[in-house]
Amino acid sequence: MTLRDNYLILDDMAAIRSAGLRGFRATVAELGGNADEFAVLAGLPVAALDADDLLISDTNVAAVLEIAAERLHCPDLGLRIAARQDLGMLGPLALAIRTSPTLADALECTSRYLFVHARALSLRLEPDPYGDRGLIALHYGVPSPPPVQGTDLGLAFLHRAIQRLVEGPYALRSVDLPYRPPAPVEVYEQFFGAPVRFERPRAMLRVPRSLASHTLAAGDEKLRRLAVAFLAEQAGDAGASLVSQVSAAARQLLGTTTPEIAAVASLLTMHPRTLQRRLATAGTSFATILDEVRRTEAHRYLTSTDLPLSQVASLIGLADQSTLTRCCRRWWHTTPSAIRRDHARARTA
Repeated sequence: MTLRDNYLILDDMAAIRSAGLRGFRATVAELGGNADEFAVLAGLPVAALDADDLLISDTNVAAVLEIAAERLHCPDLGLRIAARQDLGMLGPLALAIRTSPTLADALECTSRYLFVHARALSLRLEPDPYGDRGLIALHYGVPSPPPVQGTDLGLAFLHRAIQRLVEGPYALRSVDLPYRPPAPVEVYEQFFGAPVRFERPRAMLRVPRSLASHTLAAGDEKLRRLAVAFLAEQAGDAGASLVSQVSAAARQLLGTTTPEIAAVASLLTMHPRTLQRRLATAGTSFATILDEVRRTEAHRYLTSTDLPLSQVASLIGLADQSTLTRCCRRWWHTTPSAIRRDHARARTA
């Protein structure tokens, strides 16, 4: 039986964004291994090691981590990879987390939308299972049986993300892991800076109850509402194409802020130049997508509302009514007033 046979269970696979493998290639190279070789052994496309938005099997991700850890004799591989990752790997969810007013809001948003990043994972705030009223538990839900390196990576990422959000130590009381990993306990306790207990019922971080009300420095309610609205729209289709994601983001921005590529790239946690390049590869551009979104929204407002034309122009991000008129002539070879009038006649005919 091969290593791949040991780790792959192909039934009921759940998808995860390939961003979860950020840092894998660099960590493996640092240890003298061949990341491409391990990906092939695990049944992963090699491209997943260098891209964020491929949907891949979480089982295969767990496999590549276990294979690499065994081949490289590195029992703390998951912890090492987590040290190279940041919130940006969560895509649109990262912006909603960063702009939350408090840590509790950030965790609630993560709990609600983590499945957009990885469908088999979950995060919940719960009372302390050991009865300490001054503590709460962050329960990190993983598939069963829990993959050792994958769970190490996820819990370590959560720990580092909290440190960055609160800008320092957060009085972590203890860490529970549902297995006994091959790395010494000292390695884990040095990483987390707290006692680590193995073979516990669930994976969790036990933290002070007061931590939930900690105010986040980057809180921005307007940006957070946009990010959450975007996540809600995408929640029904976690595998939406980049073009669909850009369209949804542009639609959320209309009427609230200038729908520029930088604002959309921020929602997608992507550099504007990267977004431009990827849209060009898809055979389109941000300007083309934005124009189509405006066209669709203009038609909706003109045919389903009695809003003044100046307000319709504002709602779709145009400077004034005359700009709306020019756009309507380009889109439909007629005026916005004529569109509204013709639609009203058609309804009463």
